[in-house]
Amino acid sequence: MKKKISALLLSLALCAGLLAGCGTGETAEAPSDTDVQQVDSLKIAFSPYADADLISESTEPLEELLKAKLLEKGYDVGEIDMTVGTSYTAVGEALSAGSADLGFISGGNYVLFSDDCDVLLTALRYAINKDSENPADWNDGTIEENTEDMSTYYRCILLAGPSEKGQELLSKVNAGEELTWDDLNSATWAVLNPTSASGYIYPSLWLQEHYGKGISDLDNVVECDSHTTSVARLAAGQVDVMVSYGHIRIKNAPIWESDFGGTAPWWSRPA
Repeated sequence: MKKKISALLLSLALCAGLLAGCGTGETAEAPSDTDVQQVDSLKIAFSPYADADLISESTEPLEELLKAKLLEKGYDVGEIDMTVGTSYTAVGEALSAGSADLGFISGGNYVLFSDDCDVLLTALRYAINKDSENPADWNDGTIEENTEDMSTYYRCILLAGPSEKGQELLSKVNAGEELTWDDLNSATWAVLNPTSASGYIYPSLWLQEHYGKGISDLDNVVECDSHTTSVARLAAGQVDVMVSYGHIRIKNAPIWESDFGGTAPWWSRPA
């Protein structure tokens, strides 16, 4: 019960922040001291969609924002503990066990743990300027850009790395040739936990649709703890291809060489 109550408090705080810009201009009356309820702690877990340090750094300002917004709603939270799970499944397990009050998880993860947690909010993201099933549209020498439009979905893409096999597959794609199952099976893949949408579920569905097989049928698969780890292994030539969300290159392409040591252009094949 504590988990669901705390989750509700966060929902109220976020809603308060969203509504702040569209009110009538009147200032909400702050709760009196007698109305304020004490909440010792609030534990929030994030799925490892990126490097843990990067997530921790980017979410650090959220702690004080939540405390302030919750206090406006009459809840004085003593401590907010934000952590990054070791895997997508680990966050679902934490919610199920009650060791996390709130979790930012994927839809696939929710399906597995829906008996023990409830959806409070869903998120949209900015669309990108490439949305095609034709690899040539992605391999036009430009990196994707965010648009001003919001999107309710995103594509999963299969990215070729600088390794010999990665470049071999890239050459076939750029020549307009269809990749065979043997082509794909001869490569080493970087994937994420099976509950990750773009890191496992979507590419599995694509493989099933086109080849009648899934990721579990591939001979050489490396499971990574985050998309950032997949990028690092792709750049280092430890894997030939990786699967990720369609906007993965927007943030990582500028540091592909400087931070990851990539030596060849970062091209993709949409799934």
